[in-house]
Amino acid sequence: MRQWIYGKNSVLQRLKSNEAIEELIVIKNKHQDVIMMAQKKGIQTKEVSKNEMDKLVRGNHQGIVIAIKEYEAKSLEDIIESVDMSSNPILVMCDQLEDPHNLGAILRTCDATGVKGVIIGKHRSVSLNATVAKVSTGAIETVPVAIVTNLSRALSTLKEKGFWIIGADNTQAVSYKEMPKDRPVVLVVGSEGKGISNSVLKQCDYRVVIPMLGEVNSLNVSVATGVLLYELISK
Repeated sequence: MRQWIYGKNSVLQRLKSNEAIEELIVIKNKHQDVIMMAQKKGIQTKEVSKNEMDKLVRGNHQGIVIAIKEYEAKSLEDIIESVDMSSNPILVMCDQLEDPHNLGAILRTCDATGVKGVIIGKHRSVSLNATVAKVSTGAIETVPVAIVTNLSRALSTLKEKGFWIIGADNTQAVSYKEMPKDRPVVLVVGSEGKGISNSVLKQCDYRVVIPMLGEVNSLNVSVATGVLLYELISK
């Protein structure tokens, strides 16, 4: 099944990655520079009207779309084998995250902070789709994503490999400033509505909270993830 990547930054990131592209589609008389780049790579190109483009994808496509095969997730084992444990790598696990905009924003922040991989659940979770790709501005191409059937079991495996698990949860929690920063870490974040599931929460070695000074009692999950990741890499 085809998937669509749209928006100039996301399309350019895919072109630079040398990953497979089935077709480039642009609005007539636009993005001639990208067309030339695609043609040099032997990629089929097609020009359409704005109405045709609007029917093809929803959202701010900026007049440029590429067709690819479905995103292929990495296995958890692939991510574990790719990291250097002596460098204290950071992984991020998203539990029950259903909004593709949040996952895309988290991937973008993970790229910026050097996160070595993101883990999401196969069930009750957003998948890797065009909206995630667009919001990530290409980070979906640079940050490995593993899709696992059982998040709790995945954490058990990661703990056996030497990772410490930090959950963003306000029950029995310490300040996020007290997170350990001298060891391999999996940062677990949950959805704003459901939070982290009990089975996953039980695997956490630490629970941390970001203090709220206003009347709203929570941050958007992608914003909270950014705060926590920058704190983790601050030392």
